[in-house]
Amino acid sequence: MPPITAIVPARNEEAAISACVEGLAQQPEIAEIIVVNDQSTDKTAEIVRGLMAKLPRLRLLETHEVPAGWVGKNNAVALGARQAKSPWLLFTDADAELQPGAAARALQVAQENDAALVSFSPEQIVASWYERTLIPFVYLRLARYFSYETVSNPKTKAAAANGQFLMMRRDAYDAIGGHAAVAGNVLEDVALARNAKAAGFRIWFGPGTGIVYARMYRSFGAMWEGWKKNLYLLVGGNPPAVYRELEAVIPWVPLALMLFGIRWPFAMFVGLLFLLVRQFLYGGELSRNQYPSRFIVYYVPAVALYASVLWASYRAHSKGKVAWKGREIPVPLPGAPR
Repeated sequence: MPPITAIVPARNEEAAISACVEGLAQQPEIAEIIVVNDQSTDKTAEIVRGLMAKLPRLRLLETHEVPAGWVGKNNAVALGARQAKSPWLLFTDADAELQPGAAARALQVAQENDAALVSFSPEQIVASWYERTLIPFVYLRLARYFSYETVSNPKTKAAAANGQFLMMRRDAYDAIGGHAAVAGNVLEDVALARNAKAAGFRIWFGPGTGIVYARMYRSFGAMWEGWKKNLYLLVGGNPPAVYRELEAVIPWVPLALMLFGIRWPFAMFVGLLFLLVRQFLYGGELSRNQYPSRFIVYYVPAVALYASVLWASYRAHSKGKVAWKGREIPVPLPGAPR
């Protein structure tokens, strides 16, 4: 039997679920595909049932009430994992679309690196102006926190993964307590990677260019809500980390010079020049990270949008709850143990 069970949590994913399932079905290494319908109110379950008629490897499970202390997504994937029969578990989101050979490549990486956990960071599809503005900027900032080389190095404590493609050996998953051990964690992918590495299992984290594609958000509101939920935790999960990040990304000196330029025009010129330098540096960073260099034109709005959603994320976490897909999720207050 092929060695992988794919598990897809799906809550109101009617726009993406078909492409996701069909991409999984193209992988000969995937023995079964388990879609866990997480109380969707749209046509997600209906679409999956329609696909089951032509895809015998596809199963549909249903969640009910979210147990106390659990995040809805974690509850859904834990249900899928309990039903899985394969020695490898592939957790993937409904907005991710695997390309032919993706599962084989993941197994090859696992074998070559003796890794119990393999995670690809998908190639992001950015169709609208707001996606082109914010998403590349976010991922370039996160690359500073979660370097592929550092995370994949077994000699370091750094750990990370991307839940859009996270494949884990079943014995390792069970040994660290699976999703039950991270039941209330909003960043369950990073938490699983940390638990696995702390337990002595090797993890491998790398780019998914040409392997898996994902369009994370299809509206500005969903994009704002998603990063508002996660960004505070991703930059460090404490107020000093937020302040350091804002200090790093906002071009304070050019802005100050431009403000002085209201009275002294030469200061305005110098401020604009400094801002232009920062914009060109951003363009170089885009190219090095496989994003189109033309996205350089979004630099100024990207800074403004990133700083705004980071502050909104901090404020939401400081109130002890975040929202996602119609649910309120309790989170530890800043400074509380996580």
